Amino acid sequence: MSQLFTAHWEDLGWVAAKAALLFGVAVIGLRIVGRRTLAQLSVYDFVTAVAVGAIVGRVPNASSTSFVAGAVTLTVLLALHRLLSLVRRIVPVARLLDHRPVVLVRAGIVDHRALRRTQLTGGDLSEVLRSRGVADLHDIELVIFEPNGDLSIINPGQQSGDLVSAITNDSGHG
Repeated sequence: MSQLFTAHWEDLGWVAAKAALLFGVAVIGLRIVGRRTLAQLSVYDFVTAVAVGAIVGRVPNASSTSFVAGAVTLTVLLALHRLLSLVRRIVPVARLLDHRPVVLVRAGIVDHRALRRTQLTGGDLSEVLRSRGVADLHDIELVIFEPNGDLSIINPGQQSGDLVSAITNDSGHG
């Protein structure tokens, strides 16, 4: 029981100071990196968010790790995230690093091979469609599994747009 409540009281101030400073570094860094880190989580965004949380949560309580070491770690991590977001704008790099959209449903028919490739089940697909107000697959022209893990639902008549035809004319493999 003493391990729960016994502390070196003089160290607690430093723990609190490191926590507050790292929180500030994380907030400033995430503001600089941009909103994508927290919204529409890609694999890279997710890894960054989890790592930031781990650093901010761990460093203040680690007596062997200084605030400066934590801040440098956070800064390097956020700089790498920013660099990756910039190089992903280069088309060949983006094709190498990012998943492409995959058509899961076409004209109301589920592509079970595409479901397997994306590691989704029919139940996963049904759950998301129901949550979006879809009661019948035949009311849908396309369901596209987006690179960020979201599903886009295209209703009949919308499939002729350039954003959709680029995916449907491509094989949609991701």
